[in-house]
Amino acid sequence: MSAVALVVLCMAAAVAGPMYFERFQGAGNRWLYAASGLSLLLLGVAALLAVLGQGGLGPVAYALGVAAAAIGGGPATVTILRLSFNASHPENHSDPEESPVLRGGAWIGVLERTAIASTLLADWPEGLAVVLAVKGLGRYSELGQSGAAERFILGTFASVLWAAAATGIAVLVR
Repeated sequence: MSAVALVVLCMAAAVAGPMYFERFQGAGNRWLYAASGLSLLLLGVAALLAVLGQGGLGPVAYALGVAAAAIGGGPATVTILRLSFNASHPENHSDPEESPVLRGGAWIGVLERTAIASTLLADWPEGLAVVLAVKGLGRYSELGQSGAAERFILGTFASVLWAAAATGIAVLVR
């Protein structure tokens, strides 16, 4: 069961893969929500299989867990940001695509999830504070923009939760 859990975890990350290619970035909410839902479903199935499994997959579980944490969280994070958008709020634009975007967010998210998974696997939970502090300091000057702080917090929470879940599955199947 552990090997199947790891395969399902990798499938959850693979669903997110197209999001990182430019031709899929304007695909619209329907594709994004479907990819996010499928990724979350596969993540849940992988967690269930990991709990039922015997482990014993060794370091390959950690490597694939970090990869799944890094790649898989993108659609879930973007979905949270889109669902939280309130067009009726006076400070918001009428289209979430026109709202202020924090530059480099997708790649910062990949690196953030990689660092989070790595610190958890290294049994260094204090590393989470370091990763989040570096991210916060790097974005500090941009957080005064309308809505930027809220987007930063929501995106960070979604990203951290995905990375922690993928890492937890990797630990269970190890």
